[in-house]
Amino acid sequence: MENKMFCYQCQETAGCKGCSVRGVCGKTPEVAALQDLLIYVTKGCAALTTALRSEGKEVSYEVNHRITLNLFTTITNANFDGAQITKRIADTLVCKEELLQQLEDKRELPEAALWTAEPSAYMEKAKSVGVLATQDEDIRSLRELITYGLKGLSAYSKHANVLLADDAELDAFLQRALAATLDDTLSVNDLVALALETGKYGVKGMALLDGANTQAYGNPEITKVNIGVGKRPGILVSGHDLRDLEMLLEQTKDSGVDVYTHSEMLPAHYYPAFKKYKHFVGNYGNAWWKQTEEFASFHGPILMTTNCIVPPKDSYKDRLFTTGASGYPGCKHIEGEIGQEKDFSQIIALAKTCRPPEEIEQGQIIGGFAHAQVFALADQIVEAVKSGAIKKFVVMAGCDGRAKSRSYYADFAKALPQDTVILTAGCAKYKYNKLNLGSIGDIPRVLDAGQCNDSYSLAVIAMKLQEIFGLEDINELPIVYNISWYEQKAVIVLLALLALGVKNIHLGPTLPAFLSPNVTKVLVDNFGIASIGSVEEDMKIFFGE
Repeated sequence: MENKMFCYQCQETAGCKGCSVRGVCGKTPEVAALQDLLIYVTKGCAALTTALRSEGKEVSYEVNHRITLNLFTTITNANFDGAQITKRIADTLVCKEELLQQLEDKRELPEAALWTAEPSAYMEKAKSVGVLATQDEDIRSLRELITYGLKGLSAYSKHANVLLADDAELDAFLQRALAATLDDTLSVNDLVALALETGKYGVKGMALLDGANTQAYGNPEITKVNIGVGKRPGILVSGHDLRDLEMLLEQTKDSGVDVYTHSEMLPAHYYPAFKKYKHFVGNYGNAWWKQTEEFASFHGPILMTTNCIVPPKDSYKDRLFTTGASGYPGCKHIEGEIGQEKDFSQIIALAKTCRPPEEIEQGQIIGGFAHAQVFALADQIVEAVKSGAIKKFVVMAGCDGRAKSRSYYADFAKALPQDTVILTAGCAKYKYNKLNLGSIGDIPRVLDAGQCNDSYSLAVIAMKLQEIFGLEDINELPIVYNISWYEQKAVIVLLALLALGVKNIHLGPTLPAFLSPNVTKVLVDNFGIASIGSVEEDMKIFFGE
């Protein structure tokens, strides 16, 4: 039977092989096709910008931002709105034509750089440019690994860009690497090298965003976050974009409306700059995949600033707003380009008519252990390691998800020896950040660095410990890696860790479907990548217990 679509970029892809009828995420075949075409024309655009740079010509930030946002739009659970994606394709075709006019030598351009058409022809073209257009399984696997890594990198870049931070070298690499996935002359070895180079620039992208966030909002600090509710109407902010949150907080001052974070927005509470807002009252709920029940009980409007959208239920769809790269048909979209002030007045007006949130839990959770805060505790941590109070650190960063097999991560955290400390970032923490795992002295056993966007902190902490202990190899540290993944930001985190030389990473709950057997073997043989087993088996591997 002919596939209606094909997508295998996320961990939950059907049968760990690929979604061919409808996306497990809820993506329709039509939206999947439009996303495939958007990636294709964006690769063509990247081929043009790369050629222009080789001729010594400048590429504008506006073009760089377009390419970045196009990639971000296709991340899992970010945008389900076919009309929005169609417009992005059309606008990118106009951009390509303008770039083409500036280029002197057009002889070596790929077809994607030259193709143009009216919207009526988009769906037909999309049939021939998707993932399966690359016949060789290993070349396809590596091209997709690179593309998904670049999608993750685009997320870091976009969040930095909205805080007016840009890196021309980073943009040039992202576009060069994206264009290279069209190059049929590149071998498996060439693409493996490019994947590792993508990881190297992943570290650079993480550093760019970290610098932009901390310059704008200060260094995250140890913070106890309320998980109960107040008595006033509220607005719930989900996704990852701190600039959107800042604008909303400013516009809701003295409005009688409270603001809450959800899922990956929780770490916003750790930044000093946001603590001045008295109506920024806490975090509501858990990881992204529980939103269908939690958004219903919140009662007020929800602002999705990025991924991760679950197709909304009718009980709250009319209260769901999107902005930036996110979109869902039938939901209102708040416009606003980089550097512009977004108008959230319609969300605020709606909130005033809604009941206060329904309480679903009480208490506090602690976080704020990004690299600056951990460095402030360095003496305590080093002493705890030297005395044997801390035997190992376990990096359990990454993503949460719906699969029942992900209960492994809660069970693993519970089973850890009492002399271990978890280092985490991303929504994976929701499997164990409310378990009350205790402390080692004054050091909590779960150190939350923040969003998946803050995974940079975990790398910086590891490198700092390597320096403190005078180790030549980062793998000599008492750190083990048991990472859960879901979408493409986890891919760039993985590539970044590999580029830093980290080995023996366990990845779960399944290895990516887009890794062919031969590419998997390269990762296993060269980096010791492994899938998870049972909790008991993995305890023996990590701790000999």
